[in-house]
Amino acid sequence: MIYLDYQATTPLCPEAREAMLRWLGGPDSDTFGNPHSSHRMGRMAAAAVETARERVGALLPEGGKLVFTSGATEAINMVLQGTPGDVITFATEHAAVLDCARAVEAQGRRFTILPVTSDGRADTQALAAAITPQTGLVAAMAINNEIGVRNPLAEIARIARGAGARVLVDAVQAYGRVPVEIAADYIAISAHKIHGPKGIGALWLGKGATGPDPLVLGGGQEAGLRSGTLSPALCAGFGAAAQVAADRMSEDSLHVERLWRSARAAFAGWALNGSAEHRWHGNLNIRKDGLDVARLMSDCRSVMFSAGSACASGSGRPSHVLRAIGLSDVQAKSSIRLGFGRYTTREDIETAAAAINAAAKEQGL
Repeated sequence: MIYLDYQATTPLCPEAREAMLRWLGGPDSDTFGNPHSSHRMGRMAAAAVETARERVGALLPEGGKLVFTSGATEAINMVLQGTPGDVITFATEHAAVLDCARAVEAQGRRFTILPVTSDGRADTQALAAAITPQTGLVAAMAINNEIGVRNPLAEIARIARGAGARVLVDAVQAYGRVPVEIAADYIAISAHKIHGPKGIGALWLGKGATGPDPLVLGGGQEAGLRSGTLSPALCAGFGAAAQVAADRMSEDSLHVERLWRSARAAFAGWALNGSAEHRWHGNLNIRKDGLDVARLMSDCRSVMFSAGSACASGSGRPSHVLRAIGLSDVQAKSSIRLGFGRYTTREDIETAAAAINAAAKEQGL
């Protein structure tokens, strides 16, 4: 099989797996301790957690605080539901943001969703017109998970700060792939997008940013912001994956650029969705008008790719991201997303492209 769905998840790197195994701890080991216990085994586990925290935080701006969560979705929910003031966000955001609208509005706060430009970037003119002194938070993703487009975060932050609002950045698709040098108050990240384990993420709070009200209560762990016993194994795996990402960032980036050029050449007859200039090149979202994507995926079962966001797969609904950039429902449903990265080879791209193009040709396209 050929795996081309790196936006949905990434394969666990060997370094993360090795780090996790030590802290899974059987009955004859001394590595199964609760990191919140005060005895020796607890202190050992706590030290592993703090080492992981340092490694994960090393890829984020200096001077902040890192809180481990179950994933980026929890981190985003914590901020959106736990900070005061109205919320402004954009139409191409992840469901973790957009689906918080009801919860925010139930608190008596406004939740405004602004448009994006035709190339998929956040419309900063619309933001400047919509923001008010009552706006408490502006939420924007760094790199879109469906079309790979990079948002103008510096301009978004400038407008938000000018109105006295805080900034939440969903950096899930950026963290570990590109330098995260963002003027944000809060940054949400996830381990399994950088070859770490599923089930763990983090919320970074910038220097001076006040903590949101916690969603999870019960023990006061994680600086009182997120109760619950941490898994040293998941933390260690996240930390190891972050360390590898830091060490290999330049190498991985060059590799992705080579794969991007190969993929663009192999799919030369397809239309590109989203900006060609402002994007992460590990994401190729393309379409052929009239394409039956369900049939295509059935005909190419050895190639793992997406008909849209993995979070909405199987819903039958056209992608809200593709509709937001002006595509019709038919065009959105004729689009596919190919994601590649560290462990993808040029041969993978060429073999997958040959299969996909042949299957599309069978449809008369």
